[in-house]
Amino acid sequence: MKRFLFSLFEAKKSYAWGNHAIHWATPGNTGWSYLLYLIVTHYTRPRHESLWETVKLTVVIFQNAAILEVVHAALRLVPSNVLITFFQVSSRVIVVCGVLLATPTGPVSLGLPLALIAWSVTEIIRYLYYALNLLGGVPWLLVWCRYTTFIALYPVGVTGELLCIFAAYSYVASTKMWSLEMPNKLNFTFSYHYMLLFTMFLYIPLFPQMYLHMFAQRRKILGGNATKKSK
Repeated sequence: MKRFLFSLFEAKKSYAWGNHAIHWATPGNTGWSYLLYLIVTHYTRPRHESLWETVKLTVVIFQNAAILEVVHAALRLVPSNVLITFFQVSSRVIVVCGVLLATPTGPVSLGLPLALIAWSVTEIIRYLYYALNLLGGVPWLLVWCRYTTFIALYPVGVTGELLCIFAAYSYVASTKMWSLEMPNKLNFTFSYHYMLLFTMFLYIPLFPQMYLHMFAQRRKILGGNATKKSK
């Protein structure tokens, strides 16, 4: 029985390592690195196409692939909080699929580069940290980056997301996109622009909780290291 449980644990560990190794080598972390490269070259080597046209395919593929992280957390294949992972991933997916892909006004928002830069830098650091952590050798500088860069990147990313949603809101409200009004055969009504408004308001209670959670993690990791070093 002990041998079976040990084998099961090793299988889960191998799967988790395989998942994050793939994200680092091919295609995940490479994808986010490529996205950051596209953003930088878009501004340093001006093109005729918009930023969104330049990065659209890369963002759609790698951001939607993050849905698997919720599944991994739910199955406890990775030591991540399910609710926090769900809220982080779902907010981005809504922005990508429900705003940037769905409306012409979302992609031209000033929030787009803010969100994309914050997302890409965060994911590059995070996946590299996970991969090296599973190998048992994370440089202290990377640990510090993992639990410090969020202080600036998290608010920047959230601001970018909110600006994109706000830019799409007026378009959705005027066109009644994806909305269903009464009367209809289903006897049901749905307003997509109210849903976007509700989504924006959700950031008010949720953002502080997730932000403070990261500070708690920072104190736990960096504070513990600092204590050990002082001894």
